[in-house]
Amino acid sequence: MMIFQALRSLLFYVLFLGQTIILAFFVGGATLFLDRSRPAPAWMWAVGRYWGWSNLFFLRWIVGIRTAVEGGENVPAGGCIIASKHQSDWDILAILPRLSNPAFIAKRELLDIPFFGWAARMLNTISVDRKRGGEAIPLMLADAREKLARGAEIAIFPEGTRKAPLAEPNYRAGITRMYEALGVPVIPVAVNSGFFWGRNSLVLWPGTARARFLAPIPPGLPPAEFQARLVETIETASAELALIAWREGLARPIPPTLRQRLEALAAAQAAPTTY
Repeated sequence: MMIFQALRSLLFYVLFLGQTIILAFFVGGATLFLDRSRPAPAWMWAVGRYWGWSNLFFLRWIVGIRTAVEGGENVPAGGCIIASKHQSDWDILAILPRLSNPAFIAKRELLDIPFFGWAARMLNTISVDRKRGGEAIPLMLADAREKLARGAEIAIFPEGTRKAPLAEPNYRAGITRMYEALGVPVIPVAVNSGFFWGRNSLVLWPGTARARFLAPIPPGLPPAEFQARLVETIETASAELALIAWREGLARPIPPTLRQRLEALAAAQAAPTTY
């Protein structure tokens, strides 16, 4: 099983990386002939959406990872912040089709890559330059305000990096500063994708990766209350999705620590409520 799944994963990566490079050269090269201060033309967005859809197709039919996304009705029309748990690259692919005008936040280093970075900049990507120190967040917020004025949905991974399923959360202060400064609703997103496309694993495992858009958190809450509500909302829903994956059956090997956490969650959910 491991060898077979490794070969399927290798084929997926060849297609995933291969077409990403080709499309980046195509779209990034085209930006050399366009006014980068203007919004990207419709055909560029069509290419970007094709990239997302085609990779979900490859995941389904090559690796065996199905995609299930719920709660899309919670995304309001107009500007908002999408704050998602981040467990794998699948998260980007799953979120992208549900947004009408997405603007993902990414590290400056990614946007400095020739062709790929040029394409990303044209497609609304907001950069965070950590080398700028204390200036990094104000510069990012200024860019985010500009994108919001165009009706964009700002997509951010509040922990800043991929986390393993049920790992201890580590939400950074940037999301709270965005919430305070931008004054728009925040839509939390829970995922369980790390069970199928792990952050440190080259082997992808079959199953149903799930994302859930949750009820918006309205603007105007005190910062500490917002932060606590965001963390509790995302972590609770992500734990529920983890249990769904566990009960549906996981093809991947489960480390003892993760197994213990899943069993503890299942036992807590099964325990009767007393008053």
